[in-house]
Amino acid sequence: MRERPGSAPAIRIRGSVRPVVVSSANGHRFTNGGTKTCVETAFEQMMQGTDVLDALIAGVNIVELDPLETSVGYGGLPNAEGVVQLDASVMHGPRKRAGAVGSIEGVRTPSLVAKAVMDFTDHHLIVGKDAQTFARNRGFTIEDDLNTERSRRAWLEWKRRSDPVHHLDPSHREAALRAVMMSMVADGLVDENHVYGTINCNGMNAKGEICGVTTTSGLAWKTPGRVGDSPVLGAGLYVDGEVGAAGSTGRGEANLFGLCSMLVVEEMRHGKHPKDAGLEACRRIQHNTIEKRLLNDRGTPNFNVNLYVMNARGEYAGVGLYANANSRFAVCDEKGARLEVIEPLLEGSV
Repeated sequence: MRERPGSAPAIRIRGSVRPVVVSSANGHRFTNGGTKTCVETAFEQMMQGTDVLDALIAGVNIVELDPLETSVGYGGLPNAEGVVQLDASVMHGPRKRAGAVGSIEGVRTPSLVAKAVMDFTDHHLIVGKDAQTFARNRGFTIEDDLNTERSRRAWLEWKRRSDPVHHLDPSHREAALRAVMMSMVADGLVDENHVYGTINCNGMNAKGEICGVTTTSGLAWKTPGRVGDSPVLGAGLYVDGEVGAAGSTGRGEANLFGLCSMLVVEEMRHGKHPKDAGLEACRRIQHNTIEKRLLNDRGTPNFNVNLYVMNARGEYAGVGLYANANSRFAVCDEKGARLEVIEPLLEGSV
């Protein structure tokens, strides 16, 4: 999908704080039939005085509801049984509050359910059928099936291609399933960026208030009930209102092992720039990846993780284990909305 021209409301910046919204690239690629992307919507609302978290959620709702985005919300690639299960988390820097849901079914906008967990309970995470019950009791519409024809066709094709490998020796099964996934990417049936999916979006207003949200349909064709890093505080999202925010996309298991979003924020607490803090987390992921099944023929990880980082001064960065010519992240500030280049830790590709 082509990059969109930048646009932003005219604002006057005061002091050293520079308002900004930073997200994964899908935050400036999908509009759900409208005229504004996630980062444009979030920045505009934020600068009009909307609470930062509410503005960010309004932005990611566009992505969650867009059936063309198959890694988030409605039409997200389903699990191995063909069921769309969604995860999301939110963190509010000024209020020092957070909420999340995992493996929730039937709700197109899990980010809003995560915020309801934050607003109406003393908990941080509700999962599975009980998360759906919580959402129903809060007035959310529950649907029987969040698949679109596109996501269902992709799942059926995955089933057709992967069925023979279910009878392989377990030690060979994962490699075979990965080969099936990559063949579908190569054939144009699945967007490479949608294998793991997710949108992370963080923002800071002119008052220096920082919030963040991460929402996803998770790993395509995952084991039912699998929860990745997105709804886990410190992994898929971490916000400290006095320091900054970080969130991630990519292989959630690798991020969970290192709680990389919290690591990034702690590195910034000790004075590192967002880029350097993010790259330090990428080094941690590389160091922790020692299993042969997770390494390529160069001895480096055979997966990617991207981190989207901003500090309390409005400085930001997008980093990853790898980057290619199309690797981007989204930004919106007083200069408008745009896609910028991901800074990679490692040379080459996955």
